[in-house]
Amino acid sequence: MIDIDLNKLELDSKDRVALQTLLDSQDPKISDDVEQMWYLLNKVWEEMGCDNKKLDWDKIGAYYAHPVWILNGLFTQYDKLSFSIRESIARYVASKGFEKICDYGGGFGTLAGEIARVCPNAQIEIYEPFPSVYGKKYIQNFANIRFVDRLESGRYDCLVSTDVLEHVDDPMATFGEMLESLKPGGEALIGNCFYPVIECHLPKNFHFRYTFDFLARFFGLRKLGKIEGAEYVQIFAKTSRASKILIGGGGSTEQSYLPIYPSPRAAASAC
Repeated sequence: MIDIDLNKLELDSKDRVALQTLLDSQDPKISDDVEQMWYLLNKVWEEMGCDNKKLDWDKIGAYYAHPVWILNGLFTQYDKLSFSIRESIARYVASKGFEKICDYGGGFGTLAGEIARVCPNAQIEIYEPFPSVYGKKYIQNFANIRFVDRLESGRYDCLVSTDVLEHVDDPMATFGEMLESLKPGGEALIGNCFYPVIECHLPKNFHFRYTFDFLARFFGLRKLGKIEGAEYVQIFAKTSRASKILIGGGGSTEQSYLPIYPSPRAAASAC
């Protein structure tokens, strides 16, 4: 069972009540903490009337604003696998000496905080158009982190995106938009989980687990490898501008390239 002492956290009263209600609604039959977190995410998804085949983006937008995502972020701070993945990403970023870093869809700043700890001289921006109150308080602990609600072209040396693209309506359009903010020669660290581990992973996107590496070439990327200790996070170097091709989103059917991916559990210790 997930055990988080909410009294030690700077939460507003509304979020504290909501999070305690979620913790109290855990399934006692589930002993694995990761699966318990998935259960709570799915529970809220269903309670809000969301459907991953008949997409109602008003309902889905409200779902992503739900306090269950604060709980998910808190969980990644306590879960050993999530913590080790975060440490591995931060170590890699530190080893490269990047000066301007974007954590795309970085929640309330768990990963950004670890990067800030080992890269105190870097500028770290979390692209999160609607940051939570708790997230705003959390990053006050770091002088070199801030939230941004828009991306500037060619701004960053490094862009990190973990567990984002499997949630969006058109992954390739979103991928192209985030890469526009990356400088030529910069690196994109991309961790995807195109697997049905939770309901908010959209089935129409699952085929990208076979095609993502192939399509990345058309965005002017060269694959450098994977991050040691966080092997589901792939390293791409931006070598040129994207090719002018129509890729499409969940409707793309190209499946000619079959990279080997890790297990969905390793790729989604907390999504």
